[in-house]
Amino acid sequence: MPHQFDYLIIGSGVAGLSYATKLAKHYEEAQRPVRIGVITKVQADETNTKYAQGGIAGVWSGSDSFEKHIDDTMVAGDFLSDPTVVEIVVREAPTRIQELIDYGTRFDKEADGDYDLAKEGGHSDYRILHFKDITGAEIERALLDRVTYYSSIEILTHFYAVELITRHHLGETVHRYDDTNRCFGAYVLNSQTGKVERFLARTTMLASGGIGQVYQSTTNPVIATGDGIAMAYRAKAVCKDMEFIQFHPTALYESGKKPNFLISEAVRGFGGILRNVNGETFMEHYDPRLSLAPRDIVARAIDSEMKKTGTLHVYLDVTHCDYDKFLEHFPTITAYCKDNLGLDLREDYIPVVPAQHYLCGGIRVNEFGQTNIQHLYAAGECACTGLHGANRLASNSLLEAIVFGHRAYLRSVEDEADVTDMTHLIPVWDDKATHHPEELV
Repeated sequence: MPHQFDYLIIGSGVAGLSYATKLAKHYEEAQRPVRIGVITKVQADETNTKYAQGGIAGVWSGSDSFEKHIDDTMVAGDFLSDPTVVEIVVREAPTRIQELIDYGTRFDKEADGDYDLAKEGGHSDYRILHFKDITGAEIERALLDRVTYYSSIEILTHFYAVELITRHHLGETVHRYDDTNRCFGAYVLNSQTGKVERFLARTTMLASGGIGQVYQSTTNPVIATGDGIAMAYRAKAVCKDMEFIQFHPTALYESGKKPNFLISEAVRGFGGILRNVNGETFMEHYDPRLSLAPRDIVARAIDSEMKKTGTLHVYLDVTHCDYDKFLEHFPTITAYCKDNLGLDLREDYIPVVPAQHYLCGGIRVNEFGQTNIQHLYAAGECACTGLHGANRLASNSLLEAIVFGHRAYLRSVEDEADVTDMTHLIPVWDDKATHHPEELV
């Protein structure tokens, strides 16, 4: 028998869980029955979200403004961002972040109780809320805790989505720009049994993260294989801006290590200075914002310096920073550098190198996370909302995920009546073509 849900969510990161919690709250408060299924490849917290270090951006102080955050986002994206989407995300940011706080998310505070706002590359003001150097893991913890409040949410671990179920599986011909195509759920591999099972749903949300494992060097975890985007494309969804791949300037250089350990953008915001292998600063030759230029500019500058010197990395210098305060802000980074490379950051430079970090494109969605396939939504890194343009502004990704998780929820509950039950027509998975008799041993 197939698994049947009202809402199927593929991915358990910040986008998927924020969407799930909003749906559950809506239905349970109205005392209406609903089944929400969240599938994830391994354990529920093993997501791209978990590895986000720096923070989440939002206008939070009196000196900042929506206009400044909007302008910073447009400049970082080389003015290829969608201005309407940028304004939506920036203006909704404080409300969505406050919801995370209400869920129990902790952000670092100053001694006077105000939030300790950080400044990262491309930002003109201090607006990054963070928790140590594990902000993503803290948000993931709070969301997973919030999920337990709702009996309507079921998290199923060790399940891999294989293929979206659409009208194609009813024997119909579908086209990429045909607005009559519809999603009915997904075929999903149970990695513990080796069987592909039907997960049927009235509405499906793709929140499957990025594509980092396509690259030799990446900061993404091993689960980030881009399969959500591939499934959507095969199902005739439209993808957009796939050429815009962001490389983080400062991944820790460890020969042969994959994924690369991330040295947060916030380290440069704290005062870290980039130097070449000769100990010379170089960002003054590339951008007046120096080490706090947007990521694409800094990554290209580092690549240029590496080619000039014929070396495999440059250095990030934090030896001049207040060590006790640095340790307070970046305990994970400090411990990792010491335990794995034997570095004492009071004396030693950190070897860093650019690594694939984020896909700015993805599955094309509208302002409510809807794809061109009926009842198929996408949010988070697998989606292209138009926010990032050619290059994402630091700490805008977690923000985008919670904003579009919320907006997708709003549209999903509006759309719920427009569903006809066709699940009895969905065939079981046919795996005959996956084996060749001559390959059997």
